[in-house]
Parts: sequence; structure tokens; C-alpha cells
Amino acid sequence: MATELNLQQLVEILPKSLLNASDRDLEGFQKIIEETVKLREGHRNLQRMIKSFSTSTIQRT
Repeated sequence: MATELNLQQLVEILPKSLLNASDRDLEGFQKIIEETVKLREGHRNLQRMIKSFSTSTIQRT
């Protein structure tokens, strides 16, 4: 279930260092987030592949 936050709630949970970050810092942070998302997707894909492989191996034996 996705939770929607209003702007005030979002600002309250963000660290002050992030709110005061420079554009360069934010670009770096954005790259980290993008790579983290890619890593999560890769992990999910790997789990699916392992599950599929395990299932097909069990059916062959």
C-alpha cells in the first residue's frame, strides 16, 4: 500500500543536510538513487530466474 505524503510531511522527514544541499550534491544523490533502483530490479530479476531454474530442475528430476 502506497502512502501519500503532503509537502509538509515530506519536508519534516528529509534530513536538513539534504534540504541545504547544492545542485551538485543533489545530482550525486539522484545518481545513487537511480543505481539503487537498478540494483533492486536486478535483484528481483535474479530471484525470479533462480526460482524459475529451481522449478524447471525439480520438474526434470
